[in-house]
Amino acid sequence: MAKPKIKPLGNFVLIQRSKAQTTKGGILLPDTAQEKPREGEVLAVGPGKFDENGRQLTLSVKVGDRVLFSSYSGTEVKNPSQDNEEEYLLIKEDDILGILA
Repeated sequence: MAKPKIKPLGNFVLIQRSKAQTTKGGILLPDTAQEKPREGEVLAVGPGKFDENGRQLTLSVKVGDRVLFSSYSGTEVKNPSQDNEEEYLLIKEDDILGILA
C-alpha cells in the first residue's frame, strides 16, 4: 500500500476502512449487500483546530490508531497517487466514537 498523498487540515483525520469480513458461516457477501465497516486505521491527522482564544488544540488520535466512527460520517476520497483508486475516509475528530484497544 502506497502512502496517501492527502494531508488533513484542522481537526480532520484520514482513515482507511477495515476490509469486509466473511460471515460466521464463512460466506462472503457482495459489497452491495453489506454495510460498510465502521472501523478503520488512522493514516494521517491534521494539526488541530483553534479555540476561541487562538490556541491550537491537539487531536486525541494519532497515526496507527484503530478507531470506531459514526456510520454516515465523513467524506470518501480517492488517493490521487495510486492507479487502483483505493478509497479513504476524511472525517472530523468529533465523529470518531473511540479508539479500539
